[in-house]
Amino acid sequence: MALTEETLNDKIEAVSQGDGTWSCVQVRTATIIKRDGTEINRTFHRHVVMPDGDLSGEDAGVVAVCNAVFTDEVKAAYAAHLASLEG
Repeated sequence: MALTEETLNDKIEAVSQGDGTWSCVQVRTATIIKRDGTEINRTFHRHVVMPDGDLSGEDAGVVAVCNAVFTDEVKAAYAAHLASLEG
């Protein structure tokens, strides 16, 4: 009887925030336990990547989505949003 574990990002989605001028990227990671190749358990972990977030720990799929979503305009709108919270 062989147990294996695999982890994959099974959902990566851009979610519009605030007034729609900036977005964050939500990532759902699935951890799958298999016994002899048959899935016996699946659990999920979620995290959010913000426009000013560090992408160095993310996998290539997440980085690709973030690079597409986090344009200079989105980053500027997010920075303005953060500044408005300080005021």
